[in-house]
Order: sequence, then C-alpha cells, then structure tokens
Amino acid sequence: MNQLRYIAIEGPIGVGKTTLAHRLGETLSAEVFLEKPQENPFLEKFYNEPRRYALAAQLSFLVQRAQQVDQLRQGDLFANRCVADFLFDKDRLFARLNLQGAEMDLYDDIFRRMAWQAPRPDCVIYLHAPVEVLMQRVRKRNRHEELNLTEDYMLQVSQTYQAYFSQYRETQLIVVNADSHDLVSSREDYKALLEALSTPQSLITL
Repeated sequence: MNQLRYIAIEGPIGVGKTTLAHRLGETLSAEVFLEKPQENPFLEKFYNEPRRYALAAQLSFLVQRAQQVDQLRQGDLFANRCVADFLFDKDRLFARLNLQGAEMDLYDDIFRRMAWQAPRPDCVIYLHAPVEVLMQRVRKRNRHEELNLTEDYMLQVSQTYQAYFSQYRETQLIVVNADSHDLVSSREDYKALLEALSTPQSLITL
C-alpha cells in the first residue's frame, strides 16, 4: 500500500464516494481532495431543465477541473498521499451523456484548448449500487440541488459508469458493490477494502 500515493474513488451520484474518501484519508494519513458539485451554479438548473443547461453545467465542471489541476501543479499535494472522491476523466463521461451535436463539439474544442494534463491515480476504487439504492441515498441526504434528479437520469449515469469501468485498464481497479458492502459501519467490509489496496492485482472485485 505504500506505493499508492494517489487513490481516486468513483461511482454514481450518492454511492458514498466522499464518505469513503474521508475515512481512507484518516486511515492512511492522507490529504483528502474533494469534488465540489455545490459550487457549480448550473447544476440545480440542469436537473430542472437538462436540455437547456447541460452545456453550461458541463463547462462549469470543466473549468473547475482545470483549476483543480492548477492547484495540484502549484502545490505539493502528492508529497505524502492523497485520496480524491472523483476521477478527472469523469467530466468527459458526463459530457458524452448530456451533450450532443454542436454542443459536444464545442465542449471537445474547449477541452483540447485547455491542454490540461491531469495526474493519473495509482488506484481507482469504483463503487456501484442498484439505482433504487442510489435514489434512496440521494433523497436521504436531501441536497437542494439534487431534488429534481430523476431515476431515469440516475440509470443513465450508472450505465455510463458500468460501461467505462468494464474497459478500464489505466491503473489498478477495485470494484466494490456498495449495496452489499458497508464501508462505513462494517469493520470487516472496510478491512477487506484495505486488504485489496495492499494486493498488487490489476483488478479486484469485492
């Protein structure tokens, strides 16, 4: 595990990424680097009117990612160890899901012109759960910007992640069923994840 300097956690909305990032950060004495969807001024509008606000929401996230990459370049975040609750590549996944035609072309053009070089994690933890479980968790946390998030959209997001990680070969991947594994309350489940992080295999499924 000492070779894992940068761990990224990914998965659909409400699957438990941020909670796990904080717990791993405490366990591993690591910096915690968080996505900040609440700072996107178009996110709530996107959930209310997807067609109208999709491009604005995606470009806002893209600018946020560029700022985060600059922060990493200027600082020394990886001097010790870092756990992030997102993967930089996720923005293009959501762009493909939410944009089409000329809007997708514009997004790609801006993406290329930014010419960012996001750091690659040493390990990615992919959390997944059934859509009904994700929706229950989203409703329970009751975030204002997510009130109009629909089950149909959650299904599309889940399927997009499944397709992406079914072909993911960039680095070590740990796939965790976050419905059957309680990484917050179960000591045994959390211990199994830590053991997986210590195992030098390219793909581990829990």
